[in-house]
Amino acid sequence: MIAVGGSDAGISAALRARELDPTSEVTVVVADAYPNFSICGIPYYISGEVTHWSSLAHRTADDLAATGMEVRVDTRATHIDPAGKRLTVERADGRSEDLAYDALVVGTGSVSVRPPIDGLAELGPEQGVHLLHSMGDTFALERSLDLRQPTDAVIIGAGYIGLEMAEALTMRGISVTQIEALPEVLPTVDGELGALVRTELVTHGVDVLTGTTVKAVSREPDDRLRVDATGPDGDPVARVVDVVLVVVGVRPDTALATQAGAELGFRGAIAVDEQMRTSLPGVFAAGDCAVTHHRLLGTTWLPLGTTAHKQGRVAGENALGGERRFAGSLGTQVVKVFDLVAARTGLREHEALAAERGWAPVTSSSAPDDHKAYYPGATPITTRVTGDSATGLLLGAQLVGRRTAEVAKRVDTYATALFHGMSVDGVSDLDLSYTPPLGSPWDAVQAAAQTWSREHSLGR
Repeated sequence: MIAVGGSDAGISAALRARELDPTSEVTVVVADAYPNFSICGIPYYISGEVTHWSSLAHRTADDLAATGMEVRVDTRATHIDPAGKRLTVERADGRSEDLAYDALVVGTGSVSVRPPIDGLAELGPEQGVHLLHSMGDTFALERSLDLRQPTDAVIIGAGYIGLEMAEALTMRGISVTQIEALPEVLPTVDGELGALVRTELVTHGVDVLTGTTVKAVSREPDDRLRVDATGPDGDPVARVVDVVLVVVGVRPDTALATQAGAELGFRGAIAVDEQMRTSLPGVFAAGDCAVTHHRLLGTTWLPLGTTAHKQGRVAGENALGGERRFAGSLGTQVVKVFDLVAARTGLREHEALAAERGWAPVTSSSAPDDHKAYYPGATPITTRVTGDSATGLLLGAQLVGRRTAEVAKRVDTYATALFHGMSVDGVSDLDLSYTPPLGSPWDAVQAAAQTWSREHSLGR
């Protein structure tokens, strides 16, 4: 078996294959020199909380070698011959080589989106303009921070990575302006929850501009960078800074599979079935490059590390002749922004409506405390629960609370309930832990679910 891609999906596939059959020959082809590195950890290296870049490796090269797999770093896959079951690779010295395979797992991941901003194509890391999606991008940004010694920066985009980088740069003493084209930061949650995240950013000194579209980035005579934008009222907005970071999302990297004739699906990602099989014989795909099977939506595309790990494991097992199926995603996500944590799982109300599954989704908002109020330090968890008013089926949940409030644990409780198709009312029956410093007899998860049931009583 050959796995193309040294991140979550490719390495997970290789590890699963070696785990199931220690005699199997498994090769991983990695385009750079950093197999099995945590891209999700990059902001915490930039902030200084992770003190050395090598700590971002899930496993060292020696750890991978000890499993019996062969890892070829600085090797780029250039061509798949599905009929001949051969993969052409280009080595670091420029020479090409054909590798035979019985099964191939494509885990090429995703690439950063470069938005259509005037001047952006002509500027790069040497001028202080950065994308951020790989270890190479990380080192380029680190060099820029060391050489330019910036006092201020603009971050274009206020999704997960953009918010984490706003915190990281602020921790380095850099004044940050965050620009988001949509009406609120963190647009993966409802606006009223995004507003709480915005307040947290502002509290920590971040200048947040929402509803603002960047039109151009240019270089000033003094080597600083000018960012020109249009605000929500149509008025011009400009910032002159030392560094610009562009983090507006990613798209699936499908060039290798497309060239081989693989069928594409949702959002241009590689079409796969629940066993991660592509339309090409003997070729599997997993991770950000492939479509995602969602337990509520069906086929979609959700580029998440947790999904990539699971899909890779399925692909690796099936590459050896297994019949395992990917159980499906719920889009469960969590992000820390300074001392605030925001999380979501399942569907928001408008997403459930758009799914056209016959649901009548309604949402309730509440803010139960994270633990008993009489024990010091209790804080509210702002929670939005979405369910089907016709059947009571739980459809999704969104939470925002302080870092001490175990928001990640609580969104995972909702995710578990969603996975098993529970009703909102059924969440109250869960036997959850309780002690006054950490929770309540009715946990915050259950209290929020009960608010939904009271507001949308089905007469049960």
